[in-house]
Amino acid sequence: MVTGCEFAIDTDYRKLNDATRKDHFPLPFMDQMLERLARNEYYCFLDGFSGYFQIPIDPLDQEKTTFTCPYGTFAYRRMPFGLCNAPGTFQRCMVAIFHDMIEKTMEVFMDDFSVFSDSFSSCLSHLDKMLQRCEDTNLVLNWEKCHFMVKEGIVLGHKISKSGIEVDKAKVDIIAKLPHPTTVKGIRSFLGHAGFYRRFIQDFSKIARPMTHLLEKETLFIFSKECIEAFETLKMKLTQAPILVAPDWDLPFEIMCDASDFAIGAVLGQRKNKHFQPIHYASKTMTEAQAHYTTTEKELLVVVYAFEKFRSYLILSKSIVYTDHSAIKYMFAKKDAKARLMRWILLLQEFDVIIRNKKGAENLVADHLSRLENPHQDKLENKEITERKLRKFPLETIGIGYFSW
Repeated sequence: MVTGCEFAIDTDYRKLNDATRKDHFPLPFMDQMLERLARNEYYCFLDGFSGYFQIPIDPLDQEKTTFTCPYGTFAYRRMPFGLCNAPGTFQRCMVAIFHDMIEKTMEVFMDDFSVFSDSFSSCLSHLDKMLQRCEDTNLVLNWEKCHFMVKEGIVLGHKISKSGIEVDKAKVDIIAKLPHPTTVKGIRSFLGHAGFYRRFIQDFSKIARPMTHLLEKETLFIFSKECIEAFETLKMKLTQAPILVAPDWDLPFEIMCDASDFAIGAVLGQRKNKHFQPIHYASKTMTEAQAHYTTTEKELLVVVYAFEKFRSYLILSKSIVYTDHSAIKYMFAKKDAKARLMRWILLLQEFDVIIRNKKGAENLVADHLSRLENPHQDKLENKEITERKLRKFPLETIGIGYFSW
């Protein structure tokens, strides 16, 4: 049964976009949207029909979309793809239609609509109100892509259910079957696909470092054994990705922090029924300057990084930070610390934070970061070993040859 037709026109709107005043209407933050959807009992997933073509163009502006073809010149009366302001305009229109329902009974991301509730009857009531709003505004839905009163579904590449947020197995299976990259472009493509799910992967930056090293300028492309191991590890992590829970704003947040010589990692979660449940994983490699920080500075750096990364969760909530570096607890009361440390402590003053010491052996969530080896530090370590051996001898016994190196 034919329900409609699709066509594509290769029109170059770059000059028109350059002359257009930009509309910076924001799209919803995906993480926040997914967390509001998760942990509900029933869902209705609906899809808009014809997308942008439901938005009319002002008659005075229609000539600006003129294009040519063998049969003459034509102009759009409905908003086409390719205009720089098209996404923001469409999202603004959807928000205007469902302004009193968004974040309460439904979520809208462009032409994807998600209705949710904890009970069958209330979900049905929310759906009825949403469909009535569509009728009132002549908003058309594609019934072939609509799913009603289901207990799970795919939203923006993630599986949403009562259990929480999971990766989309179909997309992960495709990534898991990919052969290892043979070009720089292939590495960028793989890291882009895998990075879409980086909130599920602990120490993503550390694992991917051998491959990201090949993206640096003037680096010879050699997909070494370390790169292959990193590639396979990321694929394995994706196939075994955990279920992330939505935050409960009535409970305190817990952050597990740890730092190594070249990377920092943090895990945000909450404790329910005495079990720690992860909400978000985050990690990054240090800059060259940060790699030379003292141990205390590195341990405090990861705490500051965690609060900046998870600021939207922690700004008005009680938070407990677990670290295996006991000196961090006393830094807040120390008045003669380094300027850098004092600046970081001042940044943390706006949060309701409690620092608790936890032994590395017990901090299983984050502490394994410090036990990982850095494949790019071999030369540096050899140089340090050589320098330590040289320092055992007086300079007089080494001779002139030492100064000629």
